[in-house]
Amino acid sequence: MQIPAKWSNFIDGQWVENEVELPVFSPATAEPIAMISLASIEQAEQALEAAQRCVAERHLVHAKPAQRVSLLLRAAEEIRRVAEYGAHVLCLENGKNYADALDEFTEAARYFEYYAGMADKVEGVSIPLGDDYISFTNYEPMGVSVQIVPWNFPISICARSLAPALAAGNSCIVKSPELSPLGLCVLFEALEKAGFPQGSLHLLCGLGSEVGQHLVSSPKANQIVFTGSVATGQRIMQAASQWATPCVMELGGKSAAIVLEDADLDELLKNIKSGIFFNSGQVCSALSRLLVHEHIYEKTLQAIRGLVGELKLGDGFSKADITPVISAQQQQQIQKMCETALKEGAALIASGKTPLPEKGFYVQPTVFSTTDSSLSIAREEVFGPVLCVMPFYSDEQAVQLANETSYGLVAGVFTNNLNRALRFTQLLRSGQVFINEWYAGGIETPFGGVGLSGFGREKGQEALYSYVRTKCVTFKLKGA
Repeated sequence: MQIPAKWSNFIDGQWVENEVELPVFSPATAEPIAMISLASIEQAEQALEAAQRCVAERHLVHAKPAQRVSLLLRAAEEIRRVAEYGAHVLCLENGKNYADALDEFTEAARYFEYYAGMADKVEGVSIPLGDDYISFTNYEPMGVSVQIVPWNFPISICARSLAPALAAGNSCIVKSPELSPLGLCVLFEALEKAGFPQGSLHLLCGLGSEVGQHLVSSPKANQIVFTGSVATGQRIMQAASQWATPCVMELGGKSAAIVLEDADLDELLKNIKSGIFFNSGQVCSALSRLLVHEHIYEKTLQAIRGLVGELKLGDGFSKADITPVISAQQQQQIQKMCETALKEGAALIASGKTPLPEKGFYVQPTVFSTTDSSLSIAREEVFGPVLCVMPFYSDEQAVQLANETSYGLVAGVFTNNLNRALRFTQLLRSGQVFINEWYAGGIETPFGGVGLSGFGREKGQEALYSYVRTKCVTFKLKGA
């Protein structure tokens, strides 16, 4: 299937081309597959002004909530129509499995359907102040929502923020990732057909240091939504602080699964495969640390060796277990962290056996073990198919090990003892806890972190309230 050689940005209802272009590479071959117009600071300002105008004219706010419901449902229909083509584009530019790319578009449609069901249910409350007063609250849209999307799941994460923002009546500017921008163009072509008001949707592929910086520093931005690295998130918050612009931050993770002595080992292996090797480990909520009870530690290590030995490398169209990582820089960073782990004293337990392809940005699935939780491999986010396994000797030690990083995105417990599992959920410092299934839940379950993993929540009903502000109205009755 051929894809266009040139792609553009969507600004104020128009697809806009630039003379300056950015090449997009295939992670599977390291060769360019297309060019995309590189948005300028002037175009970022144009998008901000158009979005601000749309907010001022209250196009989405004046519309009855039932009309926003219809808009979001039409968007879901249009996304489903382009899902197979969009998945092909995403697979080419991102390197991930075609099936996973297709799941992203399917999930994007589901986000629009889910928040369509909430667009007419954003209800305020009446506050009792006695007979002399009437007091109530309204929820109003934030205004211009600037959303910076990461490269690892660009379609689903974009829809995760875009759908509730539009459901609440905001105008949105999406800054796409330079490494994987094309699938988002397909998504926005579908949204354009859905008929959203002009100025309510914008898509810019620009350099983060230029266009991204301009967007998050602007007083015209009423909200910033970011998913990505801690360092970038901190820079964005510094820029936003000059205008006290509210932010939703979903940052990194170094998430731990606690494996108790009664855990089902076969089920655990399935979850390790999906938890750390899915998308080549390029998942903020990946199962990157495995804390195993001493009674089953050696047995678990042996089983993991067998699992890793069976994993196959290949491109996204080959149904491989391990697909390429996004870029040469990412590949080098992962390899460097593995080398550091060995120098610091971690033991190499397993590494993939499939020969690396001559071209492309591939990394072998890798497993280390250590009893020293101070090692970088046990504390720092790798963002690759690399697992660190550690033993523990008591429930108290397991909790201590799980909580001692600066992150707090997700955690997990594998056990048949429900009471014991629920006790762990009270003690683990994370935004979500999975029991007996990594990535349990779905678009209905709130997602977000604590500590360096960020703040605010995406997904579920709770996320909608990240995209509105509360206004309280109180008046005294005459004659009172």
